[in-house]
Amino acid sequence: MKTHLHAAVIGSGVAGLASAIRLAVFGVQVSVFEKNSYPGGKLSHFEKNNFLFDAGPSLFTQPDNIEELFKLAGENIDEYFHYKPVPIACKYFYEDGIIINAYTDAEKFSEELSVKLEEDKKSVGQYLAHSKKLYNNVASVFLNYSLHKLKSLFTAPLGKAIAAVKWKHLFNSMHEVNSSYFKNSHTIQLFNRYATYNGSNPYKAPGMLCLIPHLEYNEGIFYPKGGMISITNALYQLALKKGVRFNFNQPVQKIIIDHGKVKGITVGNQNVDADIVISNMDVYGTYKYLLSNETKSKQVLKQERSSSALVFYWGISAEFSQLELHNIFFSENYKEEFDHLFLHKKIFSDPTVYINITSKCEPGMQAPAGKENWFVMVNAPANIGQDWEAYKQQYRRNIIAKLNRILKTDIEPLIETEEVLDPIMIEEKTSSYMGSLYGTSSNSKMAAFLRHPNFSKQIKGLYFAGGSVHPGGGIPLCLKSAKILSEILAKDFKIKT
Repeated sequence: MKTHLHAAVIGSGVAGLASAIRLAVFGVQVSVFEKNSYPGGKLSHFEKNNFLFDAGPSLFTQPDNIEELFKLAGENIDEYFHYKPVPIACKYFYEDGIIINAYTDAEKFSEELSVKLEEDKKSVGQYLAHSKKLYNNVASVFLNYSLHKLKSLFTAPLGKAIAAVKWKHLFNSMHEVNSSYFKNSHTIQLFNRYATYNGSNPYKAPGMLCLIPHLEYNEGIFYPKGGMISITNALYQLALKKGVRFNFNQPVQKIIIDHGKVKGITVGNQNVDADIVISNMDVYGTYKYLLSNETKSKQVLKQERSSSALVFYWGISAEFSQLELHNIFFSENYKEEFDHLFLHKKIFSDPTVYINITSKCEPGMQAPAGKENWFVMVNAPANIGQDWEAYKQQYRRNIIAKLNRILKTDIEPLIETEEVLDPIMIEEKTSSYMGSLYGTSSNSKMAAFLRHPNFSKQIKGLYFAGGSVHPGGGIPLCLKSAKILSEILAKDFKIKT
């Protein structure tokens, strides 16, 4: 059903694309304005010397979020997008030689931890069951409803959420909760890692984050055919099919406000009328640069920024049969690593290394035959003016030394091609302030409640989507942010859905 409304979407990250699709389905005329020459934001890719690299997010969970969009749009997803389950969520390597295959089958995973780390299978089962209960009851409220609209909370299943939460989830750290379930430090470290999924510190973040492992071990992980960029391509094509207009190389200069109401945006020194503006830009930058509101931008910065990342894209002239799609090489001192990231804001000499290799799922397509495309990432502090050129060289040496030790291979001669992404470049490409991947961290008990809402309380017609606002960062949450704001918007403008 067509409406007379026109919406301007600032940014074509995954949340911007999803927001545009939902509004177009509502009958709203939608125009997307993107400063880059391509859609996707962080979810982009590039090719170098016949190696294909996904530039940003590499983990695909909850494909139902994407399926829901195609169903809403009345389109057959099979014409746009294909994916398959992956049996091993991640392969974990420790300095003492222990290797853990984190199977997406909970029973097989429990057996693995029992045999290799002497964990009680019953404890593993209980942990994953509690993770599932937390996700299904608590996350159903936090991730699917606005925490800033009283009416929406009346429809949320608050009773089940309250019943599922235990004291330790609220007042103990994630590390403390994990330590109460497991006896082996390797197991605790493995589950502590899930705090990094929203750029947080497991020694500070609340135990509530123990719901994250549910996604991998109870629901599973998946590989999208063609790599992660196929998610962007599918959403972009769907948006075009629904009549969304895209304007690339068009950075928005200003959001026009008149008497507390959105009137449009300024692009290329020209005003563009709009009844609705959705910012998929970092909320800090939206207030500081597009609204010239120093007070609101400073309020955003009262919350601790999430971690950033340093990524090396390596074309490797060999194949490593011992590696999987997702691989982790752990630091020997995890707490010290996080102290460096969040407390000292410095490089750590023994970083945890993550390697994603999409050619494992599509050999000969993502990389030349007999070779592999390595996405090598370490957590990095948010940018506060560190010497990133020096850091890149230090990180590179430390990563290679670690991989040489654990894989018992000289890695450096195998690096056929290389590109690097640092926090400064992340901010330049995606407007993520300080290069923080997830906006704010979850290193406090109230973090979920302090995230910026998906709408403006002061400006009618202004909405927000993406990882820097509710419910948080990562592909599933960005897609949920688009759904939450579209539902609020539909009620605000009395749109029949």
